[in-house]
Amino acid sequence: MNIAVLGNPHSWYLADLQRAAHEYSNQRIEFQPLPFSTIQAGIRSNKVGELSSAEQAFHEFDCILVRTMPPGSLEQVIFRMNALHLFERSGGLVLNCARSIEIAVDKYLSLGLLAEAKLPVPETIVCQTAEDALLAYEQLGRDVVIKPVFGGEGRGITRLSDPALAVRAFRMLEQLEGVIYLQKFIAHDGSDVRVFVLGDKTFCMRRQNLDDWRTNISLGGKGQPYEASAEIIQLARQSAAVVQAEIAGVDIVFTPDGTPVILEVNAVPGWRGLAGVTGIDIGLEVTRYLADRIQALL
Repeated sequence: MNIAVLGNPHSWYLADLQRAAHEYSNQRIEFQPLPFSTIQAGIRSNKVGELSSAEQAFHEFDCILVRTMPPGSLEQVIFRMNALHLFERSGGLVLNCARSIEIAVDKYLSLGLLAEAKLPVPETIVCQTAEDALLAYEQLGRDVVIKPVFGGEGRGITRLSDPALAVRAFRMLEQLEGVIYLQKFIAHDGSDVRVFVLGDKTFCMRRQNLDDWRTNISLGGKGQPYEASAEIIQLARQSAAVVQAEIAGVDIVFTPDGTPVILEVNAVPGWRGLAGVTGIDIGLEVTRYLADRIQALL
């Protein structure tokens, strides 16, 4: 089986998948990195979805694993996603699917769909002007978290409880023609839960940061073993389903009274910290899952 990995060729996750492929005994599997930046598509009468990258045709692979969505112009991003959509329509297997990537990368869209499914999410207001943001700031109790609509791993997230700083931040975002995404800050004990959903399987850890309200491992959070309740597992599964992700990282925080709230669903979740905490070879689990999905289509 040949699997293309759309992502960084020097990344830890590619190295981990390649290591796991060598240890996978059921069938020979090879992971090959391909860049988003060199994707090109051919269209002929009655035939679309002829994609390639770095002179490698997508149809030569049994699966395309999406591991990142690098920055680019609006045209580039839309082209890349449309190319994956057309490849899927031609019968190609993409994980996660193009629609899942589109939903998860957009915090506004993904949170709106979670709320529509009646899943618990933070109180959120999204606007475009500093004036509207100031009104939202008041409505949300003068203690908010602002986030970039696109992005992950805690980058660009800021907590604002000082009105003067809030005004500056909102005006700057307005000048940059950005979308202002505000959430009511949820008081917590410095920890949250990450549930890694992989098809029918789930793997969990607790992330704690005693020095920062952000718990991301990349920002200093420490992973701890965690046995999730059936309720939390169900919330994670429902969240992944809403985002249409077969592979997902679902972040859940608890309010002071113990109520779970879904913060985010990541459709390209990492697993290095999770593997270290759980002692489970997540890279091998992902490899096995991909092989099973490919086999099911044969």
